[in-house]
Amino acid sequence: MINLSNQIMFITGASRGIGRAAALLAAKAGAAVAINYRQAKSDAESLVAEIVKSGGKAAAFQADVGNYAEVEKMVAAVLQQFGQIDVLVNNAGIWTYGAIDTMSEEVWDETMAANLKSIYNCCRLVVPHMKARRSGKIINIASTAGQRGEAFHSHYAATKGAIISFTKSLAPELAPHNILVNCVAPGWVATDMSNAAITEEGENITNLIPLRRAGKGEEIAGAILFLASDLASYITGEILNVNGGNVLVG
Repeated sequence: MINLSNQIMFITGASRGIGRAAALLAAKAGAAVAINYRQAKSDAESLVAEIVKSGGKAAAFQADVGNYAEVEKMVAAVLQQFGQIDVLVNNAGIWTYGAIDTMSEEVWDETMAANLKSIYNCCRLVVPHMKARRSGKIINIASTAGQRGEAFHSHYAATKGAIISFTKSLAPELAPHNILVNCVAPGWVATDMSNAAITEEGENITNLIPLRRAGKGEEIAGAILFLASDLASYITGEILNVNGGNVLVG
């Protein structure tokens, strides 16, 4: 039922983890995928090759999405190659440890740029194109940390809470232009970013999850694909929680 043929999906931070899973699933549904990466060029190119080998369309685009000038060049390159951007998935982000009394300003600023400014940059540069076409979908990736907080990761949780508020603000602003803005808030997911913590903490983490396991990247990608599809044509401003029942919010 989900068909993204003739759709261009632009995914930031797509060389690994949730972004990679979303790119594969979107390509399987017929979308052409613009894959952003910052440093992992070989991983991004490998993902493109995998999609193309399966009969899909994809291309990789390098940029630090926390840098406005780099995003400006990247968006121009995506539009030049694909002609349009139908779905923007703001997925790029980092997760680092930081006790508030020892966290450096550099660590704080790095997280703000990678997790939050990146979304402003991409929306600021893609929305005018979507407005001109009177069509578009923006899907922001937050976290349960943005809903409940997370000790020793306050900088990360702050960005994810801001993403939720940003989503709820943009949704009514852009609705008159037929642009839907939604958010996916994952819980613990077994990706490169969190595998070490999940392994180290083990049952301390999984015992708090009613389904007794961490999620898979593909399970988050399924929520992204749903919001990108026509099945979600009357949904905007929504926070879709995919966390195994770990954080129960309305």
